[in-house]
Order: sequence, then structure tokens, then C-alpha cells
Amino acid sequence: MGELVASRHPGDVLGAIGLGSCIGLALIDPRTGVAGLAHVMLPATPAGGTGTPAKFADTAVPALTDAVVRLGGMKSRLVAVLAGGAQMLGAAGVRLDVGARNDAAVRSALAGAGLRVGAAETGGTRGRTLRVHVGECWVTVKEAGGPLEYLWPRDAARERGRRWATG
Repeated sequence: MGELVASRHPGDVLGAIGLGSCIGLALIDPRTGVAGLAHVMLPATPAGGTGTPAKFADTAVPALTDAVVRLGGMKSRLVAVLAGGAQMLGAAGVRLDVGARNDAAVRSALAGAGLRVGAAETGGTRGRTLRVHVGECWVTVKEAGGPLEYLWPRDAARERGRRWATG
């Protein structure tokens, strides 16, 4: 949690496991195959606060963008993919909506940076795992108790099947 990683090595798989109210934010340059992933825990850095940039939405977006660009990605081609932001906490009718606030904060920071969201699987009440397949730039998501799904690009499952069939 609160970590950030980027890679340009085909075959690497970046993962954010156990995303509850946290947001897994992937930034991908589909042309170069460079990708990065941040595990965002909270919407904003507290006043006077310091810490790991990936922990907060307002600092994770620029830090992840910089990491991907340093490895050869081009900011104008970056596509954001998000998962998580579930409503995991709440007792006796109390809703803290940390997940919804994280989702909104990440999307706001992306918009402020001029980055587009290519796909998202956020909200609900179940945790998720997000994986980014560097090089091929496929992003998969698995909701707790559910099947593995291709989140981005939308036709990745069909393309992967075609590649396997042709060797």
C-alpha cells in the first residue's frame, strides 16, 4: 500500500493486491509498452504532511507520471486505468465513503494533469486485485470471489486468444 513502480520490461507484471477502498492507478503508454502502477490509499496529503508520494491521490498522479515518462513513456499518450475504491468500512449505517473519495480524488488529479481514463472498475463493496502486463499493456482485474477479467484494452481477451492460437 502506498507504493509506486514503473517498468519498460516486457513480461513484467505489476500488481496491486487487495484493493479495498484504495485505488490501483495504472498509467500506460501503449506505443512504447512502458507502464506504471500506484497503490493510492487516501485522497489528499494532510496539511504539512510528507510521506510516500503514491500514498495520496494528489501526489501519486504526478509521481507516477514522472516515473513512466522517465522510462520512455510520453505524457500525451498515457492512458489511466483504475480499480478499487470500494465501500469497505461502515458500521451501524455509518458510511465513510473513503473509496468514493479516493476514486474522485484520483480522477480529479488525472483531469488536472490532462490525463485520460481509458477504463475503470471502481466502487461496490468487494476488494479487487489489479495487474498490469508491461509490454503488452494489458490490464486485468479480479474482484474477490469473481473471475479474472481484462479491463484494458477492452478487446485484450480476444487479442490474447488470437496470439495464443497463432503461436
